[in-house]
Amino acid sequence: MKGTYTLVVELRESATVEFGAAGARDLPAGWYAYTGSAFGPGGFARVERHRELARGERDARHWHVDYLLGHPASRIVEAVRTADADVECAVSGALDAEPIAGLGASDCDCDSHFRFSPDREALERAVRRAHDRVA
Repeated sequence: MKGTYTLVVELRESATVEFGAAGARDLPAGWYAYTGSAFGPGGFARVERHRELARGERDARHWHVDYLLGHPASRIVEAVRTADADVECAVSGALDAEPIAGLGASDCDCDSHFRFSPDREALERAVRRAHDRVA
């Protein structure tokens, strides 16, 4: 199955994370949402690939979120999916959370598909609501 997904990621402590060519960013502890598309080979298997990286079972980093997931203080707490819909930009843009400029949107005109919130519940509600609206 293919579509659009959003990972909700906890960063348990503030950290400086190196995002490859995008450079290092000082990230506060809190909750991050990364919205991506899974229309390539394997579709939503990409979400499991992100989970494997977060568990330390993979090393290769292909997307900006992989750099955060490779940090030992991070973990994926939820993955919300919308099947058969290419709505990555719409979902990310609907999230009322602080964008992390220049991350997660290298293949479109958006500034970011990577967002921060200090409030887990508010971020999870916003992610679910954004996916429900576009479904």
